[in-house]
Amino acid sequence: MKTIVWDRPQEVGEWVCARIGGRFSPDEATAIGMEQDGKLVAGVMFDAFKGNSIQMHVAGEGGHWMTRDYARACFGYAFNQLKVKKIIGLVEANNAAARRYDEHLGFVLEHVITDGGKFGDLCIYSMTRDQCKYVR
Repeated sequence: MKTIVWDRPQEVGEWVCARIGGRFSPDEATAIGMEQDGKLVAGVMFDAFKGNSIQMHVAGEGGHWMTRDYARACFGYAFNQLKVKKIIGLVEANNAAARRYDEHLGFVLEHVITDGGKFGDLCIYSMTRDQCKYVR
């Protein structure tokens, strides 16, 4: 059974960072997890909150972990609770799977920074509330 994890942001944030890189800072970030049979299988970390925008970082293991309820919870947190106008996702240009996934979720490629990533170009994806199919 899959369960949304709201109450362990540091554990979930560190889990996400271990898979995508970066460092979780509890003073500057939070995270929402997804457990299956008591084991974390996904995490969404939020940081760089600027009032109108926030960055979202996603990691998951295995397939089919992004349920509609989990997507509603994560996007709802940003758009309904924080009331941001835009969610931002940063993706290495050579990470085709992550780019396809972001686009499947509804993110739109907004800009590419040449040589801005660890491995080359960095894609900046964004999503507004109107573009989000998980909160209406």
